[in-house]
Amino acid sequence: MTLLRTAAKMAAGMAAAGLMSASAQAADVTIRIAHLNPADAFESHSGAMTTIFKSLVETASGGGIEVQLFPNGQLGKDNEVIQQVRDGIVESVISSAGGIAQHYPLVGVFDIPFAFPNIAVANRVIDQRSDFGRKFSTDLEKTTGLKVLGLIDSGGFFAFSNSKRPITSVKDMEGLRIRTMTLPTHQTMVGSLGAQPTPLPWAEVYTALQTGVADGQMNPIPIIAFAKFDEVQKYLSITNHVITPYIWTMNGDFYKGLTPEHRAIVDWASEVATEAGRGVSRVIEASERGLPKLAEKMEVNAVSPAELTKFAAIAQPAVRKLIDEKLGAEGTDMLNAMLDAIKKAQ
Repeated sequence: MTLLRTAAKMAAGMAAAGLMSASAQAADVTIRIAHLNPADAFESHSGAMTTIFKSLVETASGGGIEVQLFPNGQLGKDNEVIQQVRDGIVESVISSAGGIAQHYPLVGVFDIPFAFPNIAVANRVIDQRSDFGRKFSTDLEKTTGLKVLGLIDSGGFFAFSNSKRPITSVKDMEGLRIRTMTLPTHQTMVGSLGAQPTPLPWAEVYTALQTGVADGQMNPIPIIAFAKFDEVQKYLSITNHVITPYIWTMNGDFYKGLTPEHRAIVDWASEVATEAGRGVSRVIEASERGLPKLAEKMEVNAVSPAELTKFAAIAQPAVRKLIDEKLGAEGTDMLNAMLDAIKKAQ
């Protein structure tokens, strides 16, 4: 963590030096970036991504581009901010799959349970530069008019937390009210396992868990940690049942309107920032900010491989059926392309 902090301070110093050497006139271009998570580069990958992007872009452009950051959902709910970006009110956003789904439903193909065997394979597939990443990004851009700047996992594999009991088998899921994103695939997955899906926007989750509106939720370890769910949840069960993307987009017309030099700066800075975001997620998971921190207050258990096979046998067919029925031929094609990419990446 000391090394990361030193790097962040150096980057900030470079940015300051670059801006001081630039002319005193206002920036030619302003890029406003919104995301749901904390601004601190050591608490969330989107915090790290935006911090690094701002430093690199402002320095490389000599002050010609100003980057303004709006973390913690300051500009509204995820799907609302995506619409603001599509409308040109805001230039860029890093969004959860739940937000993207309301604009591009095919993001639901990532929700096949237990499709990714490990994080290394997930990194190779959930990447804008991979064959599948290019196919997915191109289709999203064509459908929405947005420009994809980065494709990254949402912080790692999902785990279940709840306030009732440890989850060690499918039977333990029965009757639990589990908060999900407003994704039909997540609701179907949770429902197939015998729990009661409770879709809620992110801003309402902590209170829902605190008041008992929901018994539990599912998210990656870094998100559970920075959201402080250990304050309102007693049990954490490691299932690694799904991994979803965070998608970094920019208004397509704004991106096209940048000068070639500024587009090149945005392209390489977003690539570097995305890769740094992956590393930050892994650091958070393993450090005192992640699982060890949660284990101080929560009872943590890992579900056995034999039981996870039973989870997969129930949930996979249910979600596959939903994708085939609700997303049609395009959804089935995108899902098959992803599954093929996973096989090749192993």
